[in-house]
Amino acid sequence: MGSANVDFVVRCTHLARPGETVLGGDVARLPGGKGANQAVAAARLGAAVTLLASFGTDESGDWLKAAVAARGVSVADQRSVRPTGAAFITVDDRGENQIVVSPGANGDLDVGHVDLASYDVVLAQLEVSDLVIADVAARARSFVLNVAPARTVANDVLARCAVVIANEGEAAQLDLASLANCVVTLGAAGAVHYAHGVRIAFAAAPPVTPVDTVGAGDAFCAAYAVRFALGDSAQRALAYAVTAGALATLAPGAQGALPTDEEVRSWLERGS
Repeated sequence: MGSANVDFVVRCTHLARPGETVLGGDVARLPGGKGANQAVAAARLGAAVTLLASFGTDESGDWLKAAVAARGVSVADQRSVRPTGAAFITVDDRGENQIVVSPGANGDLDVGHVDLASYDVVLAQLEVSDLVIADVAARARSFVLNVAPARTVANDVLARCAVVIANEGEAAQLDLASLANCVVTLGAAGAVHYAHGVRIAFAAAPPVTPVDTVGAGDAFCAAYAVRFALGDSAQRALAYAVTAGALATLAPGAQGALPTDEEVRSWLERGS
């Protein structure tokens, strides 16, 4: 459950500093948004996935819904009079990125009519409204929340999460001791799992040379949620998720780079 955006991506030699203009390459239009990215990532990893998202009635909404559905996701969409969400992304030669998001139709998402308890796990992010997040936390059978992009989340919502996933910056705003399970991603260093503030597992990320880091975090979140739904231990789920995240950096774009379950397992089995 979450955002669905059209990504407009431009590659450049380096990311612009405040007040600087940087010349880039041609603009690529790609399907994106944290909700859509994580839904496609989970489907690529073998899960049966439904995406709950809101699309505009514009051409971008039709194109984006079809693109997500073509990647194996059942799209239980809503339509909004607002424009379809959009993200404007620059990627430098090192694979690092800067992103500005215009939420548009994502702000109108409402899942009050959906039987959330019929799903094994509901995975969500913070590119939709606080009211929707609170509703999902109250009704989902098992709720995994990726607290990105960073903002304050009510304590009662966090308390209902089976797992909270955060990067280091986002985790700094959380009281880890109050969370049943919090997975903190460390970029190229891997990820660590805390249970009520106590570190219970760590997995190093495999060494790769990234082409584009856009979508790596979404691949991680989806992979962890899939393995969590299947009952893996924290250690096994972490190892699988950091591998999926690393493999997602080896090609440009968010959804086109997402690995399959076979690719992740193959990497893990050969240990390289």
